[in-house]
Amino acid sequence: MITSPQNERIKHLVQLQQKSSLRRQEELFVVEGRRELLHCINAGYEVKTIFVDNQKDDALLGVDSKNAEILEVSSRVYEKIAYRESTEGIVAVVKVRKNTLYDFAEKENPLYVVVEAVEKPGNLGAILRSADAAGIDGVIVCDPLTDLYNPNLIRASIGAVFIVPTVACTSEECIAWLKENNIQILTAQLQDSSLYYDVDMKKATAIVMGTEATGLTAQWREAADRHIRIPMCGKLDSLNVSVSSAILMFEAVRQRQEKKE
Repeated sequence: MITSPQNERIKHLVQLQQKSSLRRQEELFVVEGRRELLHCINAGYEVKTIFVDNQKDDALLGVDSKNAEILEVSSRVYEKIAYRESTEGIVAVVKVRKNTLYDFAEKENPLYVVVEAVEKPGNLGAILRSADAAGIDGVIVCDPLTDLYNPNLIRASIGAVFIVPTVACTSEECIAWLKENNIQILTAQLQDSSLYYDVDMKKATAIVMGTEATGLTAQWREAADRHIRIPMCGKLDSLNVSVSSAILMFEAVRQRQEKKE
């Protein structure tokens, strides 16, 4: 039982939550909440340590801890390590798993979402949730400004980061891989573009999104097979990147369902 917030194990856990450099160095990250941890375990991640609030008798309910170390902590300590209140009294330290583009399963007409230099973990988490709902074959995060194991990203995705095949790489690597696999590149941009619902998304496709502030870099615009846009009927010229991504994903889903019918 750990009762002091100054315990070295607790300090280390908090540092893993706060410092991406430490997560990269030690190849460990933190998962909070039973739902998120179950998704993580079911996806095959290795859980190293589980911290459990000793006042929560059902904290481990349904959780297959396997070879993980289980540490009980006082409610006072749990308050220090928990990001939010209702997380069932469970926080875990998990081993990072490094996926590459070549780990994606081969599909006949795959549909990918590519995001370039998305900075806000909440936006990327929301994109992953939409990707899961739309049955996207993979999300590719190019030149990331936030790591895939940021606690805010995991929380915003409700564990979808473990469910949806997700890879981080450079834009150059991604473009080369897409071209190599004959996957059409559709870049979301205002300039020189067609309305998104007028473009065929039924074949192998990657929908590429940039940041709200600067959009996509020139290398993506030049690599694209088609440029697409969402019509804007108001006075603003852009949507939140997660909203735009969801609209385009579900248009691809609509077209593919029509094809089946």
